[in-house]
Amino acid sequence: MSTQSAFHRGVHPLLQLLLPGKEAAVLAVQPDKALRERIEELAAKSTEGGLTADERDEYEGYVQANKFVATLRRQARQMQASAAS
Repeated sequence: MSTQSAFHRGVHPLLQLLLPGKEAAVLAVQPDKALRERIEELAAKSTEGGLTADERDEYEGYVQANKFVATLRRQARQMQASAAS
């Protein structure tokens, strides 16, 4: 089982409690401009191999957060699709 699959399996029951009725709001959330720019900056530095240890930790935090947000969004889309059928 992949890390992402295991993560999804672990948080699925919690998402079932938190998401009902909030699917559209979850799907509408977007990072602000400053955050997007910071992530892009860190991604570019990472590609070039130029991250400091602190920047690497920060970037990894954003990567982990992105995985969580992706899981939330996937669950919200599935719940919307189920409600529509």
